[in-house]
Amino acid sequence: MPGPRLTGLGGGLFCGAVMLVLGLLTEVWFGASLTVYGVLFLPVCVLTALWVRDGDLLIAPVVVPIAFAVGLVPVADEGGGSTPDRLMGMVTGLATQAGWLYGGTLVAGVLVIARRVRRVRTANRRLAQERAGKAAS
Repeated sequence: MPGPRLTGLGGGLFCGAVMLVLGLLTEVWFGASLTVYGVLFLPVCVLTALWVRDGDLLIAPVVVPIAFAVGLVPVADEGGGSTPDRLMGMVTGLATQAGWLYGGTLVAGVLVIARRVRRVRTANRRLAQERAGKAAS
């Protein structure tokens, strides 16, 4: 599969950084719309699940919810902008946008499982071909 190959740490950093930037852009351009933020979260989940290397596949469904929370910090706003207000906005945002959070995590999980199944099937085919080659010799 062509494209970047991220380690587990690289996948987490990529996902977190992109979601933070998207959160900042959503706050500036769309007035902190949580729906826009949720929609932008889905492609990041797909890219993270597709770009993480085969050895670190299981990290993708773990880092995407963390990245969602990281990017939610600039979007979450409950009034005056103080720390308790921001914290309340985070809790409210996580509660009201749980559908996007679960959906993105599910997408990443399904893609990771599909990649893993394909990897195992390819390895089994290769092993069967090697055994058939040795038996013919």
